[in-house]
Amino acid sequence: MGLRYEYKYFVPNHKMDLLRQMIIPFVKHDKYCQDAENHQYTVRSIYFDTADYTCYFEKVEGIKHRKKFRLRGYGEKAEDSSSVFFEIKRKFENPILKNRAPANYTNALNFIGGKGFENYQPDAQKYPQAADDLKRFFYHYHHARLHPVILIIYEREAFLGVHDENIRLTFDKNLRSIAFPEPGQLYSEEKVRHSLTNQFILEVKFNDHFPAWMKPIVASLGLMRQSASKYVISIDTHNFIKPKKLPSVYSRSRRGMHN
Repeated sequence: MGLRYEYKYFVPNHKMDLLRQMIIPFVKHDKYCQDAENHQYTVRSIYFDTADYTCYFEKVEGIKHRKKFRLRGYGEKAEDSSSVFFEIKRKFENPILKNRAPANYTNALNFIGGKGFENYQPDAQKYPQAADDLKRFFYHYHHARLHPVILIIYEREAFLGVHDENIRLTFDKNLRSIAFPEPGQLYSEEKVRHSLTNQFILEVKFNDHFPAWMKPIVASLGLMRQSASKYVISIDTHNFIKPKKLPSVYSRSRRGMHN
C-alpha cells in the first residue's frame, strides 16, 4: 500500500494526438500497453456501495477522508483464471492509498458468495498485505452491507516516466457503464451507457512532486485540474440517484466504514 497523488483533467478527444506528442519525450508506454493493440487495454470495475450510496455522497459532498470499494478486472473476456482484484481506494486529503487483494475470477465470485476463504493463497512476495487486505474488504462488505452499484468500463493508455517510473500518466477513454450488475457480469458489455463522448480523462500520478515537465504542457493545452470521478460521472449518466437525495448526512451508513 503506497502513498500516491492523482491530478485529473478532462481533455477533448481532438487534443489526444497533440498531448501524446508533447509528453512522448518524457514517458514510455507501460509494459501492458507496449505490445497491445492501439497501445491500450480495457479496465473494468464493479463498484460497491451502501443502500444509502455513502461512497457516492462522500465524493459529491467533498468529504476529505473517504473510500471506494471495487472489484477490478482487465481485458475483453472472462476466463476462470483471469486475475481480478478486490480494492479499497482511500483518499486522505490529497494523498491516495490503496488496499489490493488479487484472486482469480472464479475464487473472487466464491468469496462474494461467502465461500473459499480458507484456500486463499496470494503471492506473498508480490502482494505481502493481500491476506489482510482481503479481510479488510470483506469486513466492510458485510459490516456496511455493500452491494454492486455500477460496472464501469474504459480503455486505458498508460505511460511511465522515462527517468522516474513512479510518474504515471494515463489516458482513460470511451467511458461506459452498466447499472446494478451482478458480480458475474464483470466482463459484460450488454446495454452499456456512454459518458464523456467527446472527452477523455488524463490522470497524472506521482509520489512526491508533480512532474515539472508536465506543467507547461498542461498550461499550453488550457487544461485545468478538476475532480473527475468515474464513479460519480457514471452514476449521474444513469440518473438513478435523484437530486432530492443529495443533502445527505449519511451518519448511519458511515459508521464502521473508517477502519
